[in-house]
Amino acid sequence: MYTVTVRAVFSAAHRLRDYKGKCEALHGHNWVVEMTAGVRQLDKTGMVVDFSTLKKGLMDFVEKLDHKLINELEPFTEINPTSENIARFIYEGMEEFCRREGIELIKVTVWETAGSSATYKA
Repeated sequence: MYTVTVRAVFSAAHRLRDYKGKCEALHGHNWVVEMTAGVRQLDKTGMVVDFSTLKKGLMDFVEKLDHKLINELEPFTEINPTSENIARFIYEGMEEFCRREGIELIKVTVWETAGSSATYKA
């Protein structure tokens, strides 16, 4: 399988519920999202998909989170806005986009900091 990965960045705040520690207080991150998609056979130009197409799709989706308090957005009013849950939210939100482009969504990784990330893949 051939894969490509793109990144998008957004800034948002969150607080973790049912957590004892610094992250139970309201705080923010400059989140980095990496999305990997792939195909078994390259298109006629020799690509999985144009990087700019994939990046625009991801950036359009994460715009919903940018400069927001994530706890106030569905489904995070009910589920904890952990990096793990945010990665799954973005993955599920990008599945249809990838299908329309004829590619398979492989995984989404969300970085809270340069040294801490969570990945979701189906």
